[in-house]
Amino acid sequence: MDQDLQALAEAARAFGNRHRRIAGLTWPDGARIAVNFTADFDAMLLRRLLNEPPMQLAKGEFGGRVGIWRLLDLFNSHGIKATIFTPGRICELYPQALRAAHAAGHEIADHMWEHRVPKDMQLELDHLTKTGRALSAITGRKPVGSRSEHTLALLKQEGFLYTSHDTADHLPYYLTDAVGEATLLNLPFHYAIDDAMFYSFAWLGSGNAAQRITDTDRVFDLWWEAFLHQYHAGGGYLNVCLHPFVSGRAQRIDMLDRLMTRMKALPGVWFPTCEQVARHCLSHFPPAG
Repeated sequence: MDQDLQALAEAARAFGNRHRRIAGLTWPDGARIAVNFTADFDAMLLRRLLNEPPMQLAKGEFGGRVGIWRLLDLFNSHGIKATIFTPGRICELYPQALRAAHAAGHEIADHMWEHRVPKDMQLELDHLTKTGRALSAITGRKPVGSRSEHTLALLKQEGFLYTSHDTADHLPYYLTDAVGEATLLNLPFHYAIDDAMFYSFAWLGSGNAAQRITDTDRVFDLWWEAFLHQYHAGGGYLNVCLHPFVSGRAQRIDMLDRLMTRMKALPGVWFPTCEQVARHCLSHFPPAG
């Protein structure tokens, strides 16, 4: 039993050593909090992979035809530069929306080729490089961030600065792979600040017990409280994860408009892209070693 506990403790330490917090993290110009507004522009790709019924596919299509444009209008009206995590295939399906996002100064980042990471390493690399080429054709340069389960070593090899997938902390931190060979900055989000968790009827083919259509005022209160807690603590960080097919609905756009307006009313709130956060951390708080 003692050996089992010792092995468990060693495994916990090894896992903990892979997640390195940034000591004394501060933001430019004395900002109290950095808020990343991000959008996972999946459209219907995940629905297709899961072989979901036509109505679910149509819901995803709404995100590409309507929702993404509403979100871009919202971001632009507030002068907020967002990060749009985009599968490579979206460049084929909705290139006009991505060109408009790029022209408005929003970051276009990797979100896999077709919303999955192949288990075969060579195929994974093929997907990663194909997405890079597709996004480069829109923006003129390779993406530097990813929201995916892509192998850290491959992301590092391809020149990525950050990932935004792991959720082990509420502040940015450095994440190292299991073999200790690749370290990348992680910008954490949390499913409690993810619109799909609140507004998704029949989410991923779930049964009746998992249905949830939450009132927008309730989501507003939850997200405002999450923001305010870190704002008062100082040196805070919030990564808001949106989906065009979810938050692109009119009443949810109105809620986000109210949320952004209230956030902006407080002094010391920074609304960067994820790339801006990553470059700040890497420049001023680089990983040890």
